[in-house]
Amino acid sequence: MTTVTLYDLLHSFIDYLRIERQVSQNTVIAYQRDLERYIRFLEENQIDSPQQIRQQHISTFIANLHENHLCAASISRSLSAARGFHRFMIGENILDRDVTENIKIPKPWMKLPEVLDIDEIDLLLKAPDSSSDNGLRDRALLEMLYATGVRVSELIQIKCSDVFWQDQFIRVFGKGKKERLVPVGRTALRWTKLYMEQVRRRLASLGVGGDILFLNRFGKKLSRQSVWNLVKKRAREANIQKFISPHTLRHSFATHLIEGGAHLRAVQEMLGHADIITTQIYTHLDKEYLKKVHHQYHPLEKGLV
Repeated sequence: MTTVTLYDLLHSFIDYLRIERQVSQNTVIAYQRDLERYIRFLEENQIDSPQQIRQQHISTFIANLHENHLCAASISRSLSAARGFHRFMIGENILDRDVTENIKIPKPWMKLPEVLDIDEIDLLLKAPDSSSDNGLRDRALLEMLYATGVRVSELIQIKCSDVFWQDQFIRVFGKGKKERLVPVGRTALRWTKLYMEQVRRRLASLGVGGDILFLNRFGKKLSRQSVWNLVKKRAREANIQKFISPHTLRHSFATHLIEGGAHLRAVQEMLGHADIITTQIYTHLDKEYLKKVHHQYHPLEKGLV
């Protein structure tokens, strides 16, 4: 009788993610890498079958990742990968209980994402020189990122036909090719229209960008890296000292909505989070903001910030 190894089960799980769940290729690659590391850890601890895995093994694995100086986001993703793998094995009747169920990452390890305040957002949006082609495109792109909170991978896929001008929505295809409609404000739409009329029309005439909304100077679709580079460039021009990436605008979008009183479920829908637990990090950000306001304005706390 052939013994099914942990690596055999991993390959089955990866096929399941690709074929049945239709998870994005980037996520599949990340999960495979995380789970290969997880299986190596188990083998180093003489665990060669899923039935031998106990809760303490998961806890020790997470602790080892922290000791190896992995960032909180990577540790969190590794735990998500392990959870998904164990739930898959339960679904395949290989396991009858989930040892990852009650595992949590200790709060001191969790780092809240960097966000920009309203004044910094204003400086960033105004940094590009909108009288130039690249500047006008960058202004429209930054406005769209902040107005919608989309991921950079989603932004570069947006087509002209995905912008519903009258309804003030854009159509986005997120993780697992899931479609969602995201509201977009009048300001972002106005800059996008200017870009389309004054810049994109000429770039599109090169005939290599199809219906893609944001194009590079050769008329091709922007890459993720080029969006990262232009965001960093505009942040330097705005003299913003914080570490900033396209994801910073996504975090700022969500944080400002929560601070303004938006319902968590509405923010979850706009961000395209499958699980509201992912969105709840912004309630922690909100609490930090409330503490800051309290310390700043309460008569007995002034001057202690």
